[in-house]
Amino acid sequence: MSLKFPRVALVGKYTEAPAGPAADSTRELMAGIGQFLEDQGCEVHLAERTAHALELTHFPTLDVAGIGAQADLAVIVGGDGTMLGIGRHLARYGTPLIGINQGRLGFITDLPLDGYRDTLPRMLQGEYEEDHRSLMHGKVMRGDDCVFEAFAMNDVVVNRGAAASMVELRVEVNGHFVANHRADGIIVATPTGSTAYALSAGGPLLHPLVPAWALVPIAPHTLSNRPIVVADPVEIVIEIVGGRDASASFDMQSLTSLLHGDRIVVRRSDHRVRFLHPRGWSYFDTLRAKLHWNEGGV
Repeated sequence: MSLKFPRVALVGKYTEAPAGPAADSTRELMAGIGQFLEDQGCEVHLAERTAHALELTHFPTLDVAGIGAQADLAVIVGGDGTMLGIGRHLARYGTPLIGINQGRLGFITDLPLDGYRDTLPRMLQGEYEEDHRSLMHGKVMRGDDCVFEAFAMNDVVVNRGAAASMVELRVEVNGHFVANHRADGIIVATPTGSTAYALSAGGPLLHPLVPAWALVPIAPHTLSNRPIVVADPVEIVIEIVGGRDASASFDMQSLTSLLHGDRIVVRRSDHRVRFLHPRGWSYFDTLRAKLHWNEGGV
């Protein structure tokens, strides 16, 4: 069977590996996966920042824009954080992503590191399940000026300062006042992000096919301030009413400080992230495995 993805970009962690056995092991791992892809007949390019961080010179390199323009597929090696980082950037190009899990949980990097040699060849030939995930576009508005903007695949989080008391946040949905929350913060989570920070804060699990977001208060002062699920075409506005040293983070990877009166505006992006999973993949299988359902005593 011919390859469906003849040109593959290989992406690993961007942070520079410390010198020593750990760095050598990571470098050897990435080189081995790249060689395996070449053995399947793929033309392999390494992400430029990955090549720099690992000092890998085995393969030609591409920057993110080059991957989006030239690669038929991106294979991501790492944990969910690595996938989030590259997924946000490649969504606009429609590049499909396959994740090989080198981390711990691996909700969105679902090929086990010790099993990719059995699974990946069939996926390269077109045997896979495709899964599209929504993306959020967030802006921080200070008066009429946008002072910060970023995309998020998991969540947009407004947090109190590390040494400060709780913040007061005014929340609107499509221009309609919802509530003033006095809390440690609030999370706006996509279905993908419903298994991340929002889950720890008591939010609901959202199936990826549900076009919705979860608004999850973090340690609210009033216990009746509960998580709420809203349709994702809406515009959510969170205004900083009170509190000190508040900040907004996007997938916990982009961070900006906030002032009183700042408004965090969250809308659905026009782009979606394309994940490819092995044939027969099920979201519920992932939940059972990662959350350890059906284990333990009766």
